[in-house]
Amino acid sequence: MVIDSRQAHQERGDHHPRLRVRRAFSLGVVGLLTAAGVLALSGPASAASTLGGAAAAKGRYFGAAVAANHLGESAYANTLDTEFNAVTPENEMKWDAVESSRNSFNFGSADQIVNHAQGKGMKIRGHTLVWHSQLPGWVGGLSATELRSAMNNHITKVMQHYQGKILAWDVVNEAFQDGNSGARRSSPFQDKLGDGFIEEAFRTARAADPSAKLCYNDYNTDGQNAKSNAVYNMVKDFKARGVPIDCVGFQSHFNNQSPVPGDYQQNLQRFADLGVDVQITELDIEGSGTAQADSYRRVTQACLAVSRCTGMTVWGVTDKYSWRASGTPLLFDNNYAKKPAYTAVLTALGGTSGGGGGGGDGKSCTASYSETQRWGDRFNGNVTVTAGSSAISGWTVTVTVRSAQSVSTTWNGTPSWDSSGKVMTMRPNGNGDLGAGAATSFGFTVMANGDWSAPTIGSCTAS
Repeated sequence: MVIDSRQAHQERGDHHPRLRVRRAFSLGVVGLLTAAGVLALSGPASAASTLGGAAAAKGRYFGAAVAANHLGESAYANTLDTEFNAVTPENEMKWDAVESSRNSFNFGSADQIVNHAQGKGMKIRGHTLVWHSQLPGWVGGLSATELRSAMNNHITKVMQHYQGKILAWDVVNEAFQDGNSGARRSSPFQDKLGDGFIEEAFRTARAADPSAKLCYNDYNTDGQNAKSNAVYNMVKDFKARGVPIDCVGFQSHFNNQSPVPGDYQQNLQRFADLGVDVQITELDIEGSGTAQADSYRRVTQACLAVSRCTGMTVWGVTDKYSWRASGTPLLFDNNYAKKPAYTAVLTALGGTSGGGGGGGDGKSCTASYSETQRWGDRFNGNVTVTAGSSAISGWTVTVTVRSAQSVSTTWNGTPSWDSSGKVMTMRPNGNGDLGAGAATSFGFTVMANGDWSAPTIGSCTAS
């Protein structure tokens, strides 16, 4: 994670702005997710109806950065527990959080996240052991000898506290400069211990917990450039000399100024070819709508194309708490509604947004959404309703639009509305019979009013 200019972003984790990163249903709502692909929704989540489930089906994890102080918020915890199968503590494992005074450790907040994750069967990434930022003041005042001892003690104590619980640790974070030099970043560790501090940190980490994967993590290394080349050469050297390194983390903070590189997949592959796993560790992409969804899809497809890309982590659960919230960079908006980017990722992973819903009599159905047309200040959406393995005689699907939006027209269905005028429940016009596996569709037009986000399609309930 980055920070430089972001030391102020302690909430987010550690990224740094380097990315310089009322009624209407329409036939064919394959949409707002166009870039995001098809969205299938229904009642209970199935193995491929969530990000974590779909990723697991591909042999990978899909995680989120988590803040302990938000776990008490039901929408936050429910979204985390439903959609993700891995977590990274956002700030709770950083040096200033666990060892604010020398050799006095406090794991309370970090333990809260770890215990929550373990209770839900989630994988855990440890973040981060050695980093130039979010260091307590006492570290910078140490002599070289004292600093070496303190660094090794910190690594050992933290890793042993969580021994056997952590999938992978970001042992060293952001040790290389930005720009074209490929040089090491000035830090207490670099300045006092020299280039060898990274190797020493990895060797100490291996001794502390031999079961954990050991990663180097950085930003602006997502494409081939001077910085990524320097990291590549370090990893190549480590592998040649037997220095224990198992993985490289690519933070992947993107925006219009720093988009997803054209050689992103190739860059991941060249590191994998060195014999290390690669992980997308802090993914967020500023933007909205189809453009953002397209970028998220590309990143997901790149990871799937590299056999040693073992998982992806987005840097937060909801835009509301993102370290760059104004850029709306995540998969769930401020109200925890799924964005087009969510559907893009889920579709790329081979999943659908839900399985069949029914009344317990074996009848079920799914609802899939797409955006079919966009013009002026509105767009058309289409929802396809498909019966499950048994014939059904009726169905209902809910559609929720954003606060700024309204549905102006609907077709091929009979809508009813809640008191807010934002939640529409669609039923068949007349006969709702569908044979097993048969499909029908309804559509609507949404007045965007500046918000082009896809509506949220709820469960399909069969009768």
